[in-house]
Amino acid sequence: MEYRCQSQKLHSRLLVRRLWWLREGGLSGRAHYRATQEGSFQSPLSQLCTTHSHLIGMGSELHPRNGNGTVRGPHALYFETLSRQKVVMEKKANQRKLRVCVATCNRADYSKLAPIMFGIKAESDNFELSVVVIGSHLIDDYGNTYRMIEQDDFDIQARLHTIVRGEDEAAMVESVGLALVKLPDVLNRLQPDIIVVHGDRFDALALATTAALMNIRILHIEGGEVSGTIDDSIRHSITKLAHYHVCCTRSAEQHLIAMCEDHDRILLAGCPSYDKLLNLKNKDYMGVIKKWLGDDVKPEEYIVALQHPVTTDIKHSVKMFEFTLDALISFNKKTLILFPNIDAGSKEMVRVIRKKGVEHHPNFRAVKHVPFEQFIQLVAHAGCMIGNSSCGVREAGAFGTPVINLGTRQTGRETGENVLHVRDADTENKIVHALQLQFGKRYPCSKIYGDGNSVPRIVKFLKSINLSEPLQKKFCFPPVKENISQDIDHILETLSALAVDLGGTNLRIAIVSMKGQIIKKYVQPNPKTYEDRINVIIKMCVEAASEAVTLNCRILGVGISTGGRVNPQEGVVLHSTKLIQEWCSVDLRTPISDTLHLPVWVDNDGNCAALAEKKFGQGIGVADFVTVITGTGIGGGVIHQHELVHGSSYCAGELGHIMVSLEGPECMCGSRGCIEAYASGIALQRDAKNLHDKDSLLVEGMSLKNDESVTAVHLIQAAKLGNTKANDILKTAATALGIGIVNILHTINPQLVILSGVLANQYVTVVEEVIQKRGLASVQDVSVVVSDLSEPALLGAASMVLDYTTRRTY
Repeated sequence: MEYRCQSQKLHSRLLVRRLWWLREGGLSGRAHYRATQEGSFQSPLSQLCTTHSHLIGMGSELHPRNGNGTVRGPHALYFETLSRQKVVMEKKANQRKLRVCVATCNRADYSKLAPIMFGIKAESDNFELSVVVIGSHLIDDYGNTYRMIEQDDFDIQARLHTIVRGEDEAAMVESVGLALVKLPDVLNRLQPDIIVVHGDRFDALALATTAALMNIRILHIEGGEVSGTIDDSIRHSITKLAHYHVCCTRSAEQHLIAMCEDHDRILLAGCPSYDKLLNLKNKDYMGVIKKWLGDDVKPEEYIVALQHPVTTDIKHSVKMFEFTLDALISFNKKTLILFPNIDAGSKEMVRVIRKKGVEHHPNFRAVKHVPFEQFIQLVAHAGCMIGNSSCGVREAGAFGTPVINLGTRQTGRETGENVLHVRDADTENKIVHALQLQFGKRYPCSKIYGDGNSVPRIVKFLKSINLSEPLQKKFCFPPVKENISQDIDHILETLSALAVDLGGTNLRIAIVSMKGQIIKKYVQPNPKTYEDRINVIIKMCVEAASEAVTLNCRILGVGISTGGRVNPQEGVVLHSTKLIQEWCSVDLRTPISDTLHLPVWVDNDGNCAALAEKKFGQGIGVADFVTVITGTGIGGGVIHQHELVHGSSYCAGELGHIMVSLEGPECMCGSRGCIEAYASGIALQRDAKNLHDKDSLLVEGMSLKNDESVTAVHLIQAAKLGNTKANDILKTAATALGIGIVNILHTINPQLVILSGVLANQYVTVVEEVIQKRGLASVQDVSVVVSDLSEPALLGAASMVLDYTTRRTY
């Protein structure tokens, strides 16, 4: 009797300790609730009663023996029992189903989410599905589309009325706020492990925001895509909140990676709706067409119209919708028109439908909603689809249905060849013309957005989610250099370029500042052989770079201007002029870059002169202009739409070799009658020598030493002193140049012509006269100006460096 009372006291103490363990170290209330719901362990009270009864009922076996014959005390037995129970509970917890909540906002996103929901439902051993319905699903004016979900035999765990009516910008904001207020209670009740959110709607942003703040994992469908409205901002915002991503295209995947999302948490699956729609086309489509459009309508003889407001420009989108309806009325084909979504501006668009009498027009059938399976049948067999819905640029491509995409709502979306874009749909006639081009055509089927196997990939992806991984997202930022401390010398450094000009006579190198100031220049005769020339260039560059340090200039790179044809992408001189010998197939970039450890750019001297004018001279801010260099030879460069034109074989801008005469003097290129054969310094020098040989060059006031060579300078001097023959030669040269420039004006129609080089002032007046006499009326007003840059080749070489290294396009 005494023994039994002592045992009861002992077990009472154990009972108190057990209750303390449950309070202090046991499972939390939430975990206990989950485990009891799953049957993984008994209630605390039943466990205690079982343990207590077991111990009391043992009688003489109250202290069982170990294998070695020693007696185990009640404490050891008790904790051994707890340990076994803990192992069982952990094992069952690790095997429990993944609780997946799918939240849908409207008819469009349900068409993408439904296949995933069916896939999850089919895997009931692995997943526990809950469905939350919000947004326009629950509004009568938009078809009460939640009924689709019920018809698909899904249980809806929560219906939340989150839409504030008004269909304007303020109503959208208020709707997001209302959803944020209502969603926490629902998610607290459902306790999902992961919530699946689709797309770029404002409702979806509320879902993602709530889940993120409640530490619920988010799987985002269709992230990384690009379109032309506020949807872009919303979609990318959801991406940053989401923990996992399912994207439809390779481009979308690359966009997500560029947004620093973890590549291991991105699945390229394709669009879930394709799993269903690719199997729907050949079902009873005639019955569907008759149901929605009438008995007399045949496939490919009707139009499907679906147009939504553009929230960033509501007024314009409503006006564009008016043009669309007018065009459809004028086009006179049977048309199924769906009401717009609930975005700001939809109320105004509905008013337009009613003002135009579309609902009562014999050619139109206006509806709020068509079930997805039937809608896809209608799109697949339509003669054309028109509007700005994503269905037009995505799903319609799978059937080759011709599509007219209006406005900017889908700007940036990947599309098949079946889509005709009318970005600026500002007239009825433009839309009618598009309908005439597209209606009745058929295009090859496109599977840009999916191959019909998206859902199995997504279900497998869900199974791979490890809930033991940290919830906190990690972004994969590209590597950046460590911050360095700055001193006054670093702050005061002048950002500069090393510019190299390879002329026929001299080799010049300069340190050029960001503002185009030549801080220091170095000049040496240009060697005649390849090896000597490369050695001198490298030696001069090293000296200039070393001296730049003492001048407090930071060299950002090296730009090289050279005569001849250049491949600027490879930094190779393909072949040069006869003035620069042994200078073909020369890689200039590699030896200089390897020596100086700086980036190197190489281009033709005419192109460099054009770049110099673009950055520092008369061409600043001018979109289209031509620079013509008049020096030893004749060269130039063409700027079109602010970009330098190189041509398919890097031969654009060889202006000196435009032919102006069939029987003119021989040119250094081997042809005859080129501008360069008339107007270059070499050509003028040739003519000056001919005059001198005939004793017709020198006039009063001129003299020539016995050892002095005759040059173009002497010809110009003679003309100024009244030598009529010299003056005639200069006029002929200027006329030839003017005719060549007229040809340029008629070919590329620039805004401006810039004459550069030492002979520019001699030619400009005659060139303007030739343009007036020989040019078409449309080009006679073009401006012809003389460059005010003293070193265009050096400045152009520098501009290649300075533009690129300061993130400007070259």
